[in-house]
Amino acid sequence: MKIPHIVLAGVIAAASAGAFAQAKEQFFPGLPYRTGAYAPNGVPWANGYADYLKLVNARGGINGVKIIYEECETGYDTARGVECYERLKGKHGGATVFQPLSTGITFALTEKAPVDKIPLITAGYGRSESQDGLVFKWNFPLAGTYWLAADVLVQAIGKREGGLDKLKGKKIALVYHDSPYGKEPIPLLQERAAMHGFNLQLLPVTAPGVDQKSTWLQVRQARPDYVLLWGWGVMNSTALKEAQATGYPRDKMYGVWWSGAEPDVKDVGEGAKGYNAVTMQHGAEPNSAVVKEILEKVFAKGQGTGPKEEVGQVLYMRGAMSAMLAVEGVRRAQERFGKGKWMSGEQARWGYENLALDQKKLDALGFAGVMRPISTSCADHMGSNWARIHTWDGHKWAFSSDWLQADEQVLKPLVKSTAAKYAADHKLTPRTPADCQS
Repeated sequence: MKIPHIVLAGVIAAASAGAFAQAKEQFFPGLPYRTGAYAPNGVPWANGYADYLKLVNARGGINGVKIIYEECETGYDTARGVECYERLKGKHGGATVFQPLSTGITFALTEKAPVDKIPLITAGYGRSESQDGLVFKWNFPLAGTYWLAADVLVQAIGKREGGLDKLKGKKIALVYHDSPYGKEPIPLLQERAAMHGFNLQLLPVTAPGVDQKSTWLQVRQARPDYVLLWGWGVMNSTALKEAQATGYPRDKMYGVWWSGAEPDVKDVGEGAKGYNAVTMQHGAEPNSAVVKEILEKVFAKGQGTGPKEEVGQVLYMRGAMSAMLAVEGVRRAQERFGKGKWMSGEQARWGYENLALDQKKLDALGFAGVMRPISTSCADHMGSNWARIHTWDGHKWAFSSDWLQADEQVLKPLVKSTAAKYAADHKLTPRTPADCQS
């Protein structure tokens, strides 16, 4: 299925007269998957991403610079993702930033981006060690990595037990997608298991995850105290149905943020009641200011990308948030390289490395109550280490925890050592203070 070239509303019209009349349009390529086994989860993300970019154009662009958006369908396939990247990177004056939307595609593009000088935003996925900007100059796992997610999940379970010390002797099973994505949390969980004395059981599930009978037989035999779910697409709802069939309590299950959205639970409904997932700051946000503005300025004009009822749902919000981060990096770059001017991928990279989204800025963008500030630096390409837990009540997601902060004393050494190994393996010299100024 070929996905049409989407030109965002108003971009063909000349930029508003005056100072910004000569501004070149900023090209944001998209690598979504609207087809295949993961489409139910990929589509709302892609719709939220496209709609937010339409909203930016409706607001007048990035200080007058309008946005062009074009998608290339990857089907969540790494080889196709690389093909799409190659096809789009030079179009419309050159790509500003890519968001691979897949850990496998991220791994493949991590070596291409520095050569092409195009930044990668992997908001909430990708390589966890790419938080280290001294090694990964072009990767930006903004707002969260899988190590952050795993750390917060262990903390949430510890809180529930009455303290992390109470995890000693407990059994925690990780049911994970057998791919680079699913394997990401393992080093962090092993670190935490050694610290607190819990037993970690690793249960890989072959993609796409429609057959999990043997996995849940192992769960029934081992009877872990908690199950962590690192799934995607149909794997998530299948896991919840299998848990229900084997009598494993759903309230003892905790998913990563890609296992905690409406498509994962809606077919299970009441059967998923009590199931928990970590959030990448936001949850379902139907009442947020940004959602109201998208409905008013995009949907009311007949320009919405998908169904109106998904606007504000979990994955739609993640797409909108990811687009906002992409845009705000360019806006930040304009502060240094010229307000109202087109920014190259290299200039945009500086913007992502110097993001300064305080609460006032986030609130002005319509993200009040949705997320906390993000502030990046040369050494820290993640910029925020907060998350929350939300729980499915049988009908909707609702927050069930306060804000939780990942423990940097656990994360930092792991990030440093893994990034250093990557640098050694790839013969990379970590950046100097001078390079950090560039």
